[in-house]
Amino acid sequence: MTAQELAALVQGRLIVSCQAPPGDPMRETATLVRLARSAVAGGGAAVRVNEPAVVSAVAGAVDVPVIGLWKDGDTGVYITPTVRHALAVAEAGAAVVAADATDRPRPDGSTFAELVKAVHAAGALVMADVSTLDEGIAAAGQGADFVSTTLSGYVPGTHGRTGPDLGLVAALASSIAAPVVAEGRINTPEEAAGALARGAHSVVVGTAITAPTALTARFVAGITLS
Repeated sequence: MTAQELAALVQGRLIVSCQAPPGDPMRETATLVRLARSAVAGGGAAVRVNEPAVVSAVAGAVDVPVIGLWKDGDTGVYITPTVRHALAVAEAGAAVVAADATDRPRPDGSTFAELVKAVHAAGALVMADVSTLDEGIAAAGQGADFVSTTLSGYVPGTHGRTGPDLGLVAALASSIAAPVVAEGRINTPEEAAGALARGAHSVVVGTAITAPTALTARFVAGITLS
């Protein structure tokens, strides 16, 4: 699938992130496959999943594009941090490999451009997860097929955000030709629609749809404070 074909499939539509953190009861391949199938049944245009085994299982169970990544660790660059991780995700069947494209050093000493080149050679596309406008511009210049606001609010210098970074969405949309994907702390349909109105090509929602543990905890906290 070409970047243009995939962009047409997801334009103006919802991508659902079907993931679970370590230790969560939902973090089991068969469960995550069911989440992905449910997301597609509800109208999701694509799904975003973590780890090669899950990518492979989900790719065999749904008829929409799979955006795959591999989280290794929980500090620094850990979303598909090396070329090795990226190729494993592509080989597992991901149509798109999502990877950290911030300006922080990668653990294998590679550049984001080298990761893009390797993934393209393997026949997959690349989604750059960024936290700032400069990172998004740089990632697009290095060949990223899509640029996502995934890491805004989660890396040093961007902490403290409580809602989606619609300002970054708008700035990226007006600065690069690559489709911009809004992701991060999008909790309502209204916020998703707002991201599209600010120039997002498509929107990724995860926790607000596929994380019952986190959603339950939010309600429990709300009741406790009331």
